[in-house]
Amino acid sequence: MDYLDESFWRLLHDYRVFVVFDEIHHCAGHDPLLSNAWGQQILQRVQDRAAFTLALSGTPWRSDDRAIALARYSSPEGKLICDYRYGLSEAIAEGVCRSPRIVLLDNQKVTLVEEPVVGPAVRLFPSIATLLAESPVTYESLLRHDEVVDQLLRLGCAKLSEVRRSKPDAAGLVVCTDIEHAQRTANALTAQGESCLVVTNKTPDAQHVISSFRHSDCRWIIAVGMISEGTDIPRLQVCCYLSRVRTELYFRQVLGRVLRRTSDIDEQAWLFILAEPTLKGFAERIAEDLPEDLAVLSKFELTAVSSESYLPDADVGALAMIGQGDQEFDSPKEGAAGEVVPARNSPSYKVSFSPHYRELLLACF
Repeated sequence: MDYLDESFWRLLHDYRVFVVFDEIHHCAGHDPLLSNAWGQQILQRVQDRAAFTLALSGTPWRSDDRAIALARYSSPEGKLICDYRYGLSEAIAEGVCRSPRIVLLDNQKVTLVEEPVVGPAVRLFPSIATLLAESPVTYESLLRHDEVVDQLLRLGCAKLSEVRRSKPDAAGLVVCTDIEHAQRTANALTAQGESCLVVTNKTPDAQHVISSFRHSDCRWIIAVGMISEGTDIPRLQVCCYLSRVRTELYFRQVLGRVLRRTSDIDEQAWLFILAEPTLKGFAERIAEDLPEDLAVLSKFELTAVSSESYLPDADVGALAMIGQGDQEFDSPKEGAAGEVVPARNSPSYKVSFSPHYRELLLACF
């Protein structure tokens, strides 16, 4: 919008214009000083000038807690006021969306060997959540642990093969953390005999790659920051979530990539994630179209805004009994460009997993 000339904006003065916004949550702010670039353009160019506006979003909130441009909020609670809701339950009932099945991968016996200067110390943990809460091991480290990644990918590949027996063109998506992580994941899929493409923000002509995949028979596409939102590949039906990003908005946007229904035989979508507490919480809230604690402003003034669940009991199954080998890594720290790099002069940790993994299946609808 920054580069539209005055002849375009004059349309709002010369005609009664109906303006439609898609994914309006990208446009932040009710005050020019607190808005992002897109929000500023809307406030300055569209607000009070368009005859009608229609703003759409599948996730009508922002991770930075700022107000959405043109949105209305209650006073003094600061809750987002939606004029119309068409939720996932309605979309599933009307055959528009697939019913999500979210599988959380856990392990009942995780061994951590710390190798300090004095001597090694061995600790056992009954779950991934306990490991993350009571040890220096981080979620980002687990995403780079070859055995854990291989196990999650095996589950995704097995499910995709099952789905393709009834829907031969079905495909899978792996959302990765960075470019190096995506390439390692591609190598892991290739080692399992899978065909895959990698697309990142550094991929030459990335949109052409995505378009080619959309109409091909390739089983998997591996993405970094490219297919979380707004990309339509209806044959995607299985997703493995290996991103370090843990916001509910991003989580739901990724899930949305596998929800679009194309026929009467593809009624389910599958998402595989590690049993990390934050992600588990997001999964348990999928049935909530607008989680009450998200679309609420912490500080709110009505004059600053201008504008004309349920979750059934989960099915639990101890289904997978595959997995072997250990992997060593140093305790990580943040590096350049969002990468995780080994910390120098820090203790070394060796994490190993029992071959008996656990799976928790959350079926919200």
